[in-house]
Amino acid sequence: MLQQYLDAKARYPETIVFFRMGDFYEMFFEDAVTAARELGLTLTARNKGEEDEVPMAGFPHHSSGPYISALIERGMAVAICEQLEDPSQTKGLVKRDVVRVITPGLVMDPDSLDARTPNYVASVYGGQSGFGVASLDVSTGTFRATFVPDHLGLVAELARLGAREVISNPLASEVLEARKTKGFLRPKDEAFFESDEAEFSSGLRIERDLMMDGLFLDEKEVTKLLQPLRAQKGMDATLSASCGILRYLAQTQRGIPTHIRAVEFYEVGQYLVLDDSTRANLELTETLMGGKRVGSLLNTIDKTVSAAGGRLLRHWMNYPLVDPKPLNFRLDSVSEFVKKTVVREDLRLALDGVYDLERLCGRISSGNANARDLKALSNTISAIAPIKALLAEVESTLLVNLTTRLDTFDDLRERLEGAIVASPPVSLNEGGIFERGFSADLDELIDLTDHGKDWMLAYEAKEKERTKISSLKVRYNKVFGYYVEITRANLDMVPDDYIRKQTLANAERYFTSELKEMEDKILGAEDRRKELEYRLFERLRNEVAGQIPALLSAAQILAELDVLAAFAELALRHDYVRPEVDDGTRIVIEEGRHPVVERTLDSERFVPNSVNLDTQSSFLQIITGPNMAGKSTVIRQVALITLMAQMGSFVPAKTAHIGTVDKIFSRVGASDNLAKGQSTFMVEMTETAHILQLATARSLVILDEIGRGTSTFDGLSIAWAVAEHLHDRVRAKTMFATHYHELTELARTMEGAKNMSIAVKEWNDDIIFLRKLVEGQANRSYGIQVGRLAGLPETVVARAKQVLENLESGRLDERGVPVVARGQAPRVTPINNPNQLTLFGQRNPAEVAVIEKLGSLDINALTPLEALNALSEMKRVMEET
Repeated sequence: MLQQYLDAKARYPETIVFFRMGDFYEMFFEDAVTAARELGLTLTARNKGEEDEVPMAGFPHHSSGPYISALIERGMAVAICEQLEDPSQTKGLVKRDVVRVITPGLVMDPDSLDARTPNYVASVYGGQSGFGVASLDVSTGTFRATFVPDHLGLVAELARLGAREVISNPLASEVLEARKTKGFLRPKDEAFFESDEAEFSSGLRIERDLMMDGLFLDEKEVTKLLQPLRAQKGMDATLSASCGILRYLAQTQRGIPTHIRAVEFYEVGQYLVLDDSTRANLELTETLMGGKRVGSLLNTIDKTVSAAGGRLLRHWMNYPLVDPKPLNFRLDSVSEFVKKTVVREDLRLALDGVYDLERLCGRISSGNANARDLKALSNTISAIAPIKALLAEVESTLLVNLTTRLDTFDDLRERLEGAIVASPPVSLNEGGIFERGFSADLDELIDLTDHGKDWMLAYEAKEKERTKISSLKVRYNKVFGYYVEITRANLDMVPDDYIRKQTLANAERYFTSELKEMEDKILGAEDRRKELEYRLFERLRNEVAGQIPALLSAAQILAELDVLAAFAELALRHDYVRPEVDDGTRIVIEEGRHPVVERTLDSERFVPNSVNLDTQSSFLQIITGPNMAGKSTVIRQVALITLMAQMGSFVPAKTAHIGTVDKIFSRVGASDNLAKGQSTFMVEMTETAHILQLATARSLVILDEIGRGTSTFDGLSIAWAVAEHLHDRVRAKTMFATHYHELTELARTMEGAKNMSIAVKEWNDDIIFLRKLVEGQANRSYGIQVGRLAGLPETVVARAKQVLENLESGRLDERGVPVVARGQAPRVTPINNPNQLTLFGQRNPAEVAVIEKLGSLDINALTPLEALNALSEMKRVMEET
């Protein structure tokens, strides 16, 4: 048995092997030590105390789910080694083998997955011209592939995929490790990704070693899965990545499940690009603080009622469209659902009752579905016909197309409804799965077992009458079978034909020849019934598996209907409007609102703002104003409204005209990345450099406080140069929030630059935030007032005002030291501390004399001639020194 374990471990050395022994999964050697540490199991041993002691740990097989999930969350992989024979019918050692490997990216158990989040494994192949990227969600069968030209595009693509696991060739592994990308990295050698282009063009066969334990992949199936790539030229890296992901799937799942769809090739340019920092700064799927879903854009706008709809909404958010035509098809559908209230509400009610059809298909295809899964499938397809009837009168192009393609599966529905009982058991080995009438052979066995139970009741009544023992009972258990139990008080009344079977403390158990004969019949029928039900279920499951492609198509349609109806529900609940979307170059938003912030305000009313970005007079907007006034909110809401419009959603505004953008870039907030050895300023500069390299004239850029992580002059210089570059070379639509008021001078010399500010009102040395974006520049940042609002002590506030006044006036004392150094404590000057330099350097006696002379002049009493003479004298003194 240990040799079986060692063989399995040798084939899957990077996994924790769960080795089935009866009702337990056991682990041995280093696996046992690791599992005991990570899962809190008791570590014991075989041959304790001997030289060949074998560490071991285990748990009941039926409770494996939480243990698998715990290891997967730590990035580990688990190989499930099952008993392939019935121990009760096998002589000698039971045959065992690995039936599947579970990794972070290949989870199918619904208890280990977030129902509303896809679970991708990605494959990356780095070549001479760029990177091929393939992704697969094995729980739904979604298989996609693309090509990106450089490492920046690779990181952005993996970020929006959110892959839990990434396999990569050496070149790609080097890039991903250097950038510490998210997801568990599984480096592979070049051979893992190899494909022969000649064989591919003539029918494709992924290298001859693409098999596992003698299991060849079906060549026709592989060809079908990769067929869409044949239409793409120069996709060697993408083909290699796709081959790698199929090889990984074959090795871990012992083949390719039938629900895996043909690869969908897409070009990155088909979708609006959002890099990792932009996604984080805009808090699209999780918050910056704490990484929580609550408080994100996704959580705010998600009104879907099905799990598949929730996943599709996330996908649309990660991959917004840039082509106005399909976008307007979506918007037409949302508009129709907004108008047709009854249709929308009835549709959402019907969709709320469907199960996750995509993931049901995944479990059916992999052979993991039980009777309850098939019952869920039956209930789901039973809802399709009413949904199709409900949408019979729709008019928009997209809704008509979806409704026309929606199959009602009448034959399959009737088949399942007549097969599975209303409340089937979880186990497939205990019987009780099928309705009467599904199988004549099964009905016969059911009749025999049910009749046997009736016979037992009649036999008990007969024996009570014959023996006059009213407490006599006929019972059954798995160990002793059927027996007659008689209490000790009645033992003197036991008939002579009763044969003793078991003695208890308070009773004796017996059997009779008649009881034994019937027991053999009943138990034989019960066993045959369970065996037959299991075979019938496997046959039915395989029958359903044959319709998986059509079922997956229906699942996609239902998910799309859910998202479109959810957009309409969102629009009606929160007063959103349909945006006008085209391929123009303007973004004009009237009274736009931040979709998340407006939902979180309790006492304060959200103040809407209007924005007009075009490619001529105002594509670079310099936004000034105090902290806390709302600069960040305004620029982010413009990005979010644009994003929502390109998803196909209505938007929070009075009106909106969106010329689609190809990329959105965001540099907002201050953060460091100590893991990569980057300071706050280095992160800021890296992200800024990334924007300047990739932004185009069709991009939307929002910047907040560029240059604040270094000295004032350095920061101002960088901010100025960045703004000039965006204006002169890129010409991207840019909103640049800053406290460097010097940047407002850009509007004097640049035709596309425009000054905007957030209005405030001063009242009794306090400020009132008006939250309104207005044309023109702010002349102050009101930082001290904001400090007061934050709770700084009044002594600090008062001193800060004094220092600010001194700095702004540039006042110096008689020694040339800035008055900013004055305070209640003794001053430090060049006289009382010769080693202390002044802020502006040491002044010579002549300069001090001129300054003292200036200070002694009474300007109001001087005549013009006296003033000129005094100025001439001071000039002479300075020239002589």
